[in-house]
Amino acid sequence: MGGSVAEVRSKAELDRLMEEGSPCILHFWASWCDASKQMDQVFSHLSTDFPHAHFLRVEAEEQPEISEAYSVSAVPYFVFFKDGKTIDTLEGADPSSLANKVAKVSGSIAPGDPAAPASLGMAAGPTILETVKEFAKENGSSKVKSQLLPGLSNGLEKRLQQLIDSQAVMLFMKGSPEEPKCGFSQKVVDILKEEKVKFGSFDILTNDEVREGLKKFSNWPTFPQLYCKGELLGGCDIAIAMHESGELKEVFRDHGIDIGDSNEAKVAEPNGGKGGISESTGLSATLTSRLASLINSSAVMLFMKGKPDEPKCGFSRKVVDILQQEKVEFGSFDILSDDEVRQGLKVYSNWSSYPQLYIKGELIGGSDIVLEMQKSGELENVLTEKGITRKETLEDRLKKLITSSPVMLFMKGTPDAPKCGFSSKVVDALRNNDVSFGSFDILSDDDVRQGLKTFSNWPTFPQIYYKGELIGGCDIVMELRDNGELKSTLSE
Repeated sequence: MGGSVAEVRSKAELDRLMEEGSPCILHFWASWCDASKQMDQVFSHLSTDFPHAHFLRVEAEEQPEISEAYSVSAVPYFVFFKDGKTIDTLEGADPSSLANKVAKVSGSIAPGDPAAPASLGMAAGPTILETVKEFAKENGSSKVKSQLLPGLSNGLEKRLQQLIDSQAVMLFMKGSPEEPKCGFSQKVVDILKEEKVKFGSFDILTNDEVREGLKKFSNWPTFPQLYCKGELLGGCDIAIAMHESGELKEVFRDHGIDIGDSNEAKVAEPNGGKGGISESTGLSATLTSRLASLINSSAVMLFMKGKPDEPKCGFSRKVVDILQQEKVEFGSFDILSDDEVRQGLKVYSNWSSYPQLYIKGELIGGSDIVLEMQKSGELENVLTEKGITRKETLEDRLKKLITSSPVMLFMKGTPDAPKCGFSSKVVDALRNNDVSFGSFDILSDDDVRQGLKTFSNWPTFPQIYYKGELIGGCDIVMELRDNGELKSTLSE
């Protein structure tokens, strides 16, 4: 053992490890799943915190026998073993729950007790945990809430939300800003004072119900907790990192938080508060020309932190998600890669933060404005007025393929030349039951192959659909055949 993650390559290998009786944690993951990859980083760090347990990794798609044995239908998925028996499972990107379950199966904490900070993967640094938390929040917020909030009464949940929303910047801390009662709370107070923002605070030591309830409500196990306009930014480490990088100041500005004693002149924003191009910017002609060229390099142009497939801040990720939901093609520029563009564009556009979205050369605004425009339908109207046509997304294509035949089989190979035993079995079952079907060879198109796994939340092939609804894979088809229900199920 000794603090490393081992790759499991067969069911027999896993069975041998189970026979030892030692605590084991099995992580089912997939290379195409961002949540899997992020949780795998946390998993690796936990293996260092708990060296007396086996930490095992299984690629769900490549090991269907193991995946089916543990009924894996989504990734990331964790199975916890002790004395050779399954004692718990966990589905989804939830680092806090993972750490607590690992600690319990390893015998490090008593049931009901929270894991120590080190066991929460803090050795990984704030970036990993914040990324995983942000991913879970933005891509499965309803699921996360359904797991956490049942432990809270309606009254407490409402009270916590009211406390969080009571100030634009709200700090839940130990003690008060004048008398902090822990060093971490003191650091965040000092940072907020340096940022010259007004903030409210709540001493969690004065109310145990709020203290314990907020951990569940926010899915964040420690204090202090810093919120901006109702959104959790994080704890001490994250506040320090954002402050030192300058991102915290930009977050406050992007959310309209007043910064006291600012030396920057306040400039009226043309175009209804959406920003605009200053007639006299003080920028060189060369830089001005370059910025104009970049802005007009694509009909829809996003200046962001990172790239669309790897955003480096939550606000950039939000705008990317919105544009993808609107199904428009867009260009992007990573302002972290060029400081001259980053600083120059703020002056050129009279807009002090990022991301910045432009349509046909006109500044639309940052993440808050884009989100508001999407919710109101204004963004769709602007895109239409500017002649921006929607592209067919992979999801659109998958929906068309799935419904292209009443019975549709996604398989490896073709019905006349299957390229895996499971696909061959399904083809034989359909033909023997006189079921007409369409088919698609997923080996011929990797976009469809990978995309369908996510779309259907089913990690393996073959996959069979009836009237657009997933029936299942090989085992389910065989069960329907054996029960004499296959033809009736596919012809209702």
